Amino acid sequence: MAVIYQAVYRRASSLFCRFHSTYVRKMRYLNELKEDDSLCRQARTSGTFYLFHNLSPFLQKVGKKYFIPQLSAAEMKRILEKFNETEEWIEKSVLIGCSDEHVPRFALDLGALEKSVIESELKGSFTDLRKALFVVDGKDSPLLASAQCLLRWHDSHQYCSKTGQPTQKNVAGSKRVCHASGITYYPQVSPVVITLVSAGSRCLLARQPTFPKGMYTALSGFCDMGENVEETVRREVAEEVGLEVESLRYSASQHWPFPSSCLMIACHALVRAPQAEISMNSLELEDARWFGLEEIVEGLKREPGSSKQDDGCFLPWFPPKQAIAHQLICEWVKQQTSQPA
Repeated sequence: MAVIYQAVYRRASSLFCRFHSTYVRKMRYLNELKEDDSLCRQARTSGTFYLFHNLSPFLQKVGKKYFIPQLSAAEMKRILEKFNETEEWIEKSVLIGCSDEHVPRFALDLGALEKSVIESELKGSFTDLRKALFVVDGKDSPLLASAQCLLRWHDSHQYCSKTGQPTQKNVAGSKRVCHASGITYYPQVSPVVITLVSAGSRCLLARQPTFPKGMYTALSGFCDMGENVEETVRREVAEEVGLEVESLRYSASQHWPFPSSCLMIACHALVRAPQAEISMNSLELEDARWFGLEEIVEGLKREPGSSKQDDGCFLPWFPPKQAIAHQLICEWVKQQTSQPA
């Protein structure tokens, strides 16, 4: 029956492909995998796997570059056999995407197996995600982040919040179901605004005590229940630095895995220059101050390791280009330098 279904699906797909773009076909195929357990289970046999160990992704280093290896189903079987584990382990994998050629990609956490043995066998290492995101190719960072968030969500949603009974994931891992209550749980993201405040020729950056020494970034905070983006921006700026936003504009968004699965909504906010005296909330921030254009340009050039001075103090540096805060700061610099003198 499965073979017949696959043949019908391929025939329908061939007709569909004549009229739709590569992107549309890809999204439709992923949706089919999420909704059809039989199809997704079959797709795993020809898919590739990204490995994690207690939510740390597996990387390989070649020269000075880091890569994310993709293991075939056959390679996964070989690894599991080395631990005398059955292929039932594959059932724990989650679908995280597919290539333009419709090769599905899955993520699997092997945290219950001996880490050193896997690393030795595959000649690589499991790396903390905070480091991994900034050493792999930029196009691979979102995939790692979304894979880890999905694995984390499944790990923390194994029981129904109403009945306390175990929940079961579908094959793709796009949902979990409590059969006792009939409740279906879907992975969720938390909306967070990140705002670059500016007044005239200055922009405001801040730091928390937990930040790396010398690092400053834009203000950020979670959306409260019932708030829209504009209300959250105004509230966060008022709470953290005591300023009232006059106007704001949306810039872009980015999925961010810390502290959990977040949707970063990036905005620029203007405050009136005569009313731009900072009143910092010391319960949330360690420091907040205004930066001029020259300071910002120099800070963008500065590497974290080069910011320490002889007296032990740290010169300001800013988030790397993979973070949306970096994009906000660069947009502000571009706007400042494009203005007529």
